[in-house]
Amino acid sequence: MRPNPDVAIPARTGTSSDTLAPLLHWIFRIAFAMEFVGHGMFGVLGGKAAWVPYFGVVGIGESTAWKLMPIIGYVDVAMGILMLVRPMRAALLYGAVWGLWTAMLRPLAGQGIWELLERAGNYAIPMAFLLWSGWPNRPAQWFARISSKEHAANARAIVEPLVRVSLAVLLIGHGGFGVIQNKPMLAQQWATVGVHGVGGMPIVPAAGWLDFALALAVLVIPNMWLLAFTAVWKVSCELLYPISGSPIWEFVERGGSYAAPLLLMTFLAMKRAPKPAPAVEISAESAPA
Repeated sequence: MRPNPDVAIPARTGTSSDTLAPLLHWIFRIAFAMEFVGHGMFGVLGGKAAWVPYFGVVGIGESTAWKLMPIIGYVDVAMGILMLVRPMRAALLYGAVWGLWTAMLRPLAGQGIWELLERAGNYAIPMAFLLWSGWPNRPAQWFARISSKEHAANARAIVEPLVRVSLAVLLIGHGGFGVIQNKPMLAQQWATVGVHGVGGMPIVPAAGWLDFALALAVLVIPNMWLLAFTAVWKVSCELLYPISGSPIWEFVERGGSYAAPLLLMTFLAMKRAPKPAPAVEISAESAPA
């Protein structure tokens, strides 16, 4: 049987960049789930005193705030589980908006702009996932399941810069905690692991300056080693929460902060992956019988 003369048969190649698309999908997906399950568990377990001022921003009193916290917690956990079971664009849009709103409540409650910046992973990563998956053209697409192999055409040109900027912003925000605010909580966390200073400088501002330096480097000269170090640095800093006695959910809810450098590493790997070879057309005359 002779093949159709109009069919183009691609030549065999190595791994193409498209084979890494499912990895990106799952990094996005797990980060979203971590953020919402981690944040929601505080509400499920009864609430968090630190949340009370945020309710006050919109005129909700303390007693009502404590009653609403479990409801918010269950909704958050449900959204996180939904993303693992059936990822949908509607959930991603909700996650981006809700993540931005909860981050904005902190400066609105008088806690400083650094809180908003440090939580960039909470709102920018869900939005990046939505843009990667493709903005819907029809209402039904908002609720359609997102395939791990599905991504918008030329999405990388938009999503990669967004993720890079979000990583720099969250590093700047965390750096502001140390350099500008010199948060006592951070000093207590570092003291738990026996670190008080570096080179004669107290550890909190020293770590803050490192955050600032990493933010600049991510924007200017991102490479695999830098991003790998940044990922380890972020995980190490946030692990200080459970190590110092805080609930593990403090670490879990910062999933977007860990995902950002991993996503950028995957984007770099996609750039380096062999491009598919051009199709080789086999005419009917040259094809074997």
